[in-house]
Amino acid sequence: MENSQKLAGKVALVTGGTTGIGLATAQRFVAEGAYVFITGRRQAELDAALQLLGPSAFGVRGDVSNLADLDHLFAVIKEQKGHLDVVFANAGIAEFLPLEAVTEAHYDKQFDINVKGTVFTVQKALPLLPDGAAIIVMASIVASKGTESSSIYSATKAAIRSLARTWTTDLRARRIRVNAISPGPIETPGLNNVAGTPEQAKQFKAQMVTGVPMGRLGEADEIAKAVVFLASDDSSYVTGVELFVDGGMAQV
Repeated sequence: MENSQKLAGKVALVTGGTTGIGLATAQRFVAEGAYVFITGRRQAELDAALQLLGPSAFGVRGDVSNLADLDHLFAVIKEQKGHLDVVFANAGIAEFLPLEAVTEAHYDKQFDINVKGTVFTVQKALPLLPDGAAIIVMASIVASKGTESSSIYSATKAAIRSLARTWTTDLRARRIRVNAISPGPIETPGLNNVAGTPEQAKQFKAQMVTGVPMGRLGEADEIAKAVVFLASDDSSYVTGVELFVDGGMAQV
């Protein structure tokens, strides 16, 4: 991995950093010179990710929808490093049901993890962030597309995109930049899990690719590189945006 040290000396947090886009971004952050805290709900995945990331990373097990877990996370970061320069509020889930099948549990689970988790991750990080810090929140092209059976998931991502706009104005006196990143379909373990059996996953992905002008799924590292841009001084005059990294899927 090329090493331009765009985040040299920075301290970063990646929630949901054990697999997929979160792990790929944590790897990029480390390669760019940052010290990275990652979170995940499962200890085995957390341990495996830390093995991969090496000595410039530290893992804290927890669920972003649990405020006590978040308090513990930020207490650990404060004790170990004293501050944070970059927050990537990435943790999230995607579950799909047609409107007539939506249940209260389906609604609550996704809004708790995706929206409540993002809100309180960012809020509780604020005391540790210096002026001029960078916050990146994980939105999605589903906030802009009316994809079948994704109404609740899509609504959570639309909420996150809206939060980025408002927080940009809330935090402007501190020059904290807040941006949303919106991936298209990305080859990750999560994408395979959504689809069911390996054969169903193959069909699901083939169907998705038909809607992507670039004719392929994205790679997790392609999102990670865009997050590095938003986390670094390369984007010093960029705030409040939604950066689409989607092969053109929501653009044409």
